Amino acid sequence: RRDIGFHFVCSSLQFNSQNEGENKDNEKKLQGKQPHVVLVERYSNGTAKRFVFDGDLPVQTSVEEHGSPENGVSVATNYSNVDLLWLPDSVKDFILPAGFPGSVSDDYLEYMLLQFPTNVTAWMCHALVTSSLLKAVGVGSFSASTVAASAAATAAAIRWVSKDGLGAVGRLFIGGRFGNLFDDDPKQWRMYADFVGSAGSIFDLTTPLYPAYFLPLAALGNLAKAVARGLKDPSFRVIQNHFAISGNLGDVAAKEEVWEVAAQLFGLGFGIVLLDAPGLQTSYMTLALTWLSIRLSHLWLRYQSLSVLRFNTINLKRGRILVKSHVSHSTVLGCVDCNREENILTWERFLKPQIVLGASVEEIIGGERSSSMVQNLLKLYTREKYILVVEQHQIDFKVFVSFKVGATSQSVLRSLWQTYWLHEHWEESNNVFDQLAKSLFHLEERFDHFLQLLEEAGWDVRKLKLKVPKNVLVEETGPTDSLTRE
Repeated sequence: RRDIGFHFVCSSLQFNSQNEGENKDNEKKLQGKQPHVVLVERYSNGTAKRFVFDGDLPVQTSVEEHGSPENGVSVATNYSNVDLLWLPDSVKDFILPAGFPGSVSDDYLEYMLLQFPTNVTAWMCHALVTSSLLKAVGVGSFSASTVAASAAATAAAIRWVSKDGLGAVGRLFIGGRFGNLFDDDPKQWRMYADFVGSAGSIFDLTTPLYPAYFLPLAALGNLAKAVARGLKDPSFRVIQNHFAISGNLGDVAAKEEVWEVAAQLFGLGFGIVLLDAPGLQTSYMTLALTWLSIRLSHLWLRYQSLSVLRFNTINLKRGRILVKSHVSHSTVLGCVDCNREENILTWERFLKPQIVLGASVEEIIGGERSSSMVQNLLKLYTREKYILVVEQHQIDFKVFVSFKVGATSQSVLRSLWQTYWLHEHWEESNNVFDQLAKSLFHLEERFDHFLQLLEEAGWDVRKLKLKVPKNVLVEETGPTDSLTRE
């Protein structure tokens, strides 16, 4: 293997700087004595950090800031498509699906490159048509007698189109930043879409009170509603795919359009009747209270509709419910009961016990500098694709899970099972390593039974919605191995 040079950026987990003489002494000791344990922390951007644990020295760390070629292949990029090598990784992550190109079909990129200018021309036409519509309702005209009247019409069209453009920024941000979340929990994000959309409607509702600020208020309203649409569309497509059990996604989507348009016509009809009511025409407060009551009814109905969905895939929330049932009672809930128990609104980070998935090496080993402690920890998890530790000296039970290179969705499920076993049997006074070892023994003994019960209850154990965090992966390596990417 090629030798790769490293520079020391710190000499302990606390990142305390040391003088040059101490660093030289430590380097001599490292050359004269074989380090006990070497861990490599690999990051999704191609960099890696090496941790060297020696019982006589502070923890040594070194960083490879850029990927280096191995066998003629650059490790600085995750993509095989040479057409995109010039793009920064941050841009690729923003515009392309996670795992590209392996996560999509071969024709995806070519289609999107042609789709982009197609949509550009569509919105250019939209700007021109908007100008014509405004002139049709009296904002200027093509036969305007003065240049000022024509300019006023053009300015109004620009402001209106700008309002739509500012709103589109919300969809751009949501799609680029949170695109990988919708597959895991579409019910939650579909509900949040309605909350954000309601906030956007409030801005629109206040425009009559502040007509001089129509443009900023309307733009904020459009921005919020665009964010809501960015949350709604992807999550509902996942829900539609859940409905199409016969591969009839197109038919399901078309019939959903029929239901939606019919509801739109009824809603517009009732809305026109409400607008003709004398109280709404003369009192802004009556209008606002009427909107509020209807909107609250809308949110309640949306929650009820999402609550009846019965997914047979296992995400983090449903996985928690299922492993808790198995650890406590050696049974698992069926799809109906588990989906009913799932809390749509709660964020994963607020669920108990607290689980930090994708923890770094510093979080896993805490303030420990003992090489023997790290050795025991790695030996304990030799057969697992993750390392799980319990944070001590905390009131609330909290675990950190660091995933090794090669971890899968089942590794995440196994870590959930071990977490709940520890949470139920944890005793502060007992030895930590003994409790971890005991939990792994029960995991090995009962996990296959857990999978069997899941299949019997109708759960799809082959398509787990449990993603391994790819931002940090850990690998145990020898002291002379180079930091090459897998």
